[in-house]
Amino acid sequence: MTGRVAGKVAFISGAARGQGRSHAVRLAQEGADIIAVDVCGPIENLAYPHSTPEDLAQTVELVKAQDRRIVTAQVDVRDYEALKSAADSGVHELGRLDVIVANAGVGTDGTKLHKIREDVWQDMIDINLSGVWHTVKAAVPHMLSGGRGGSIVLTSSVGGRKAYPNTGHYVAAKHGVIGLMRSFAVELGQHMIRVNAVLPTQVSTKMVMNDQTFRLFRPDLPNPGPGDFAPISQMMHTLPVPWVEAADVSNAVLFFASDESRYVTGVSLPVDAGSLLK
Repeated sequence: MTGRVAGKVAFISGAARGQGRSHAVRLAQEGADIIAVDVCGPIENLAYPHSTPEDLAQTVELVKAQDRRIVTAQVDVRDYEALKSAADSGVHELGRLDVIVANAGVGTDGTKLHKIREDVWQDMIDINLSGVWHTVKAAVPHMLSGGRGGSIVLTSSVGGRKAYPNTGHYVAAKHGVIGLMRSFAVELGQHMIRVNAVLPTQVSTKMVMNDQTFRLFRPDLPNPGPGDFAPISQMMHTLPVPWVEAADVSNAVLFFASDESRYVTGVSLPVDAGSLLK
């Protein structure tokens, strides 16, 4: 099957690399044009190297290789006005908006909830929860004015459905994303706008595959690496795999973006190798 989102335009946050880039390329493969935004710069308390303008430029080349159009902007999802400007400019250039993928998120230093610094807590909530709200708020007026309905996909996590130690700020934000998804679904359903969430487990991207994560899961080792993290991560799953690939999440995003899910809304879809069964 090809052309599953042919003629559609998708607005994607956090698109410079990782899951966001994967979503942009997968939707482009199936016929969508892309408005891609990413901060492409430093974020305080980030547990791994930040995205760069060069990362976003590579996303552009990968989308263009699918013979699709792409418009980009370097935007922090904490900045609503900048997001709105990027959405407005992208829709002006590409002519419409059909899909919103509020994907941007971060992983920051973690510890027990009662020990997390207030600035670390606030960064997490501002980006992983308020940033999702900002993304939809900035872009959905174009979907409404188009009068064609549409699809909104929010990136939550298995951490949006269960708790993990030492990541309570992340867990709280991702639980909140599911609340946003349900509320948006109720409010926008009358306009034939569907709102759903994907809930990935560990994904093989820089957000997970970094020294901070390895130390979090293997504090017993002085310098743990991916090989040390893998067996612990696999124990969290029902299927015998330590993590999933970004493409696995992108296939779920594509389903929600396509007309195959035209009557599916308010759904939290795990892409988790059975993590939520444990």
